Amino acid sequence: MPYYRVAGNIPPKRHTQHRAPDGSLYFEELMGEEGFSSDSSLLYHVNIPSSIAAYRVWELPDQSLVPNHPLTPRHLSTHDLFGEGVPGTDAVTGRRLLLGNADVRLSYVVADTTSPYYRNAIGDECLYVEAGTARVETVFGDLPVGEGDYVVIPRATTYRIVPDGPVRVYAIEANSHITPAKRYLSRFGQLLEHAPFCERDLRGPVDLRVVDERDVEVYIKHRGNGPGGIAGTVHTLPHHPFDVVGWDGCLYPYVFSIRDFEPLTGRVHQPPPAHQVFEGHNFVICNFVPRKVDYHPLAIPVPYYHSNVDSDEVMFYCGGDYEARKGSGIGQGSISLHPGGHPHGPQPGAYERSVGAEFFDELAVMVDTFRPLQLGEAARACDDGVYAYSWAKGGKEAGK
Repeated sequence: MPYYRVAGNIPPKRHTQHRAPDGSLYFEELMGEEGFSSDSSLLYHVNIPSSIAAYRVWELPDQSLVPNHPLTPRHLSTHDLFGEGVPGTDAVTGRRLLLGNADVRLSYVVADTTSPYYRNAIGDECLYVEAGTARVETVFGDLPVGEGDYVVIPRATTYRIVPDGPVRVYAIEANSHITPAKRYLSRFGQLLEHAPFCERDLRGPVDLRVVDERDVEVYIKHRGNGPGGIAGTVHTLPHHPFDVVGWDGCLYPYVFSIRDFEPLTGRVHQPPPAHQVFEGHNFVICNFVPRKVDYHPLAIPVPYYHSNVDSDEVMFYCGGDYEARKGSGIGQGSISLHPGGHPHGPQPGAYERSVGAEFFDELAVMVDTFRPLQLGEAARACDDGVYAYSWAKGGKEAGK
């Protein structure tokens, strides 16, 4: 995280006695990355945070992946997976796996029920709220979220999601940390002037609370011998995990609204790195937001055809009308997968139609991966089976 925060009651110096009003000691926990060598926070607990009263296996939803073979661009209709929602689904155990590799997993869920308490012990999570509102309760405090919000949750943070009604979540789960693009940061971690957002746009946790409950279950996703090297365990804690009286540091969950991303435009078409927001190990997250488009008198505002030879490209369409995909069946909640090895670009007719356009009203979240993506059970269930042929439909005739 780019900057330091403090919440609640902490001692004046770290690693020193911090006592409750009755004289008992609070228990200090260092939550840190990269073996004490990177960002961290100190949390002060009423109870010992290591305590476990019981444990059992959590049988994860289907995590199997199969190769994208034969190599095929695909259109996935996420709204077909849940329709208007399946009553009783929560935003943790109800996720359905779309795509994944050794670096990142992409899932989708429509939830209307409070999730269990949960930790992802494999990597950071970036949850994009497509629709609805919710409260993400964490050990650091609460994060109110709504449509268009990214929620970045550090590895091993205990949290749960409490929907206000049906909420649609696109989950990007890393095997690493997720940070703002490094080129946006100073060597000390401040967001620089050329960055398309700044610290003022990031919303940190509020309403830190101490909950006095017993025998609370926490679901943990961790490395193991299951499909994709992933397994699940449930720990029953003798005390509630939300027993933190104060914390400080530079590691904590936060929210960033896609509406606060300031798009970078130019006289001619800008490549996807101009739209980057976050990055993880071997993948990046970009977003395409409503914006003025290219203003060179001979500009073609939609993307040129391109072979991104090192990447698979995944586009999640979450608002507006995406100019380059008209005529291909793409709509709200669609996902396109363009695998490395296949040149892709606008649908027939879009190239010509875009000439003279001054503004695009479109909203999409893109994940580019540097290892091939495989297909999860959800992708196999909602693949339209015909997207690969969409560029052949109409040819030059479509542009007349």
